Amino acid sequence: MSLDLSNYELRWPTFLFASEGERVLRSSHRSWEEQAGWLLTEALAGTTAVADFEDLPNQPAPSDDPWASTTPGWNTRHGMDKRDWLTELVNRASELRHAAKPRPYWPLRQGRGLSHDGSTPRDTRRDFERIISDFADSGYLVEVFGEECVDDPNELPDASRVIERRLGIPDLWPLAPTTWDEDTFFGLIEVFHDLVSRPRTRRFHSWNSCGWHYSEFHNGPARILYRGKVNELLREAGVEYELAAEGEDLGRLVAVTDDARSALVHRALTDSAPDITTRVRHAVALFRGRDTTVESKRSAIVTLAGILEERRALLKDKLGKDEGALFEIANRYDLRHRKADQRGDYNEAFLDWVFWWYLGTVELSNRLIASRAAS
Repeated sequence: MSLDLSNYELRWPTFLFASEGERVLRSSHRSWEEQAGWLLTEALAGTTAVADFEDLPNQPAPSDDPWASTTPGWNTRHGMDKRDWLTELVNRASELRHAAKPRPYWPLRQGRGLSHDGSTPRDTRRDFERIISDFADSGYLVEVFGEECVDDPNELPDASRVIERRLGIPDLWPLAPTTWDEDTFFGLIEVFHDLVSRPRTRRFHSWNSCGWHYSEFHNGPARILYRGKVNELLREAGVEYELAAEGEDLGRLVAVTDDARSALVHRALTDSAPDITTRVRHAVALFRGRDTTVESKRSAIVTLAGILEERRALLKDKLGKDEGALFEIANRYDLRHRKADQRGDYNEAFLDWVFWWYLGTVELSNRLIASRAAS
C-alpha cells in the first residue's frame, strides 16, 4: 500500500531531504537504520515519522507465514519493511508539505513585535543565538569544537580561539548577543557558515548519562540548512543582505536581489566554460559584496566587458550592427579606459544597470555557443 503522507511535514528543503535519504538508502552498513532515524528526526517535524519508521520490521514477513499479520513489529497497514518505507518516502518527497510557522501570538498581533530602524534589532541577534544553539545541540559544531565524553579525558579545543582565529575578535564564545555591534554580528553569521557540519550518524552513550555522540560529518547539507535559516531571519528583520549560495563569495553576506537576477547569476555561473566561470565568479563577488564600492562595481563591469570582447565576433554574427552598442557604453563612459573625454557624471544606479545588462549578455552568449556546438 502507498504511504499516507498527510501526517508528515518537512522542515528541510525537499531536494536536501531527498538527497540525504538516497544516500542513506545506498548504505549497506548495519547502522543504516540509525542514520535513517536521525535523518527523519532532523528533517521532519515532530516524532510521527520516526515512530512510524521504528514500528516497521527490518524485513517483510514471508508471504506464506500464517502469522504474518501478527508478527511483532509488522505493520499491516503498510505491508512493507523499513527500507521499502523510506524508499517510498524519499521518492515522494516532493509531495510532502512543508512545516509552517504558527500564526502570530498575542504580542505580535498587538503590534509589539520587532521594530526596524535600519539596523539589526537586538531580538534578531538573540534569534541568531538560538539558531546556533539548535545547531550545537544537534552536533553540527562537534567537528570543530569537539564534544565531551566521560570516557575521553582529552582537552577540547577552545571555541573562542577557533572563532578568534577566523574573525580576529576574542571572547565571542559562549555567544553574548547583547554585546555585539553590527559588524561583529554579521561577522559571526559568516564564520558559523564555515564552521557548521552535519553529523550523519549518532550513537547514545548511556554510561554515566554521557549522552549523544556524533560522527561522519559533512558540511554541504549543514551549510544549506544554515543559509536557509539565517537568510529567513535576516529577511524577517528587514536586513537587505543574505548569505550567498554560490560563487566566489559563497557563505558571505551579499546584497539581496530579486529571484530573476538570482537565477541569472546561477545560470551565468553554471553554464559558462571553466575559465569564464572563474571570471564571472569574481565579477559577481565584486558587485554584490556587502562592502562593495563604486570602484568595485566598475571593476566588475570591466571584467564582464572583457569576456564579451573575446566573444565579439560571435555577437556580431548574431546581432549584426547592434553588437557595437554593447561596447559603446563601456568605451564612452568612465568604465574601462578612463580617458579624459569619457563621461563620468552619472548616477551609481547606471553601474547597476550596465552590470546586469552585461551579465545577461554573457549568459546569452553562453547559450549561443551551446546552440552552435549542438548544431
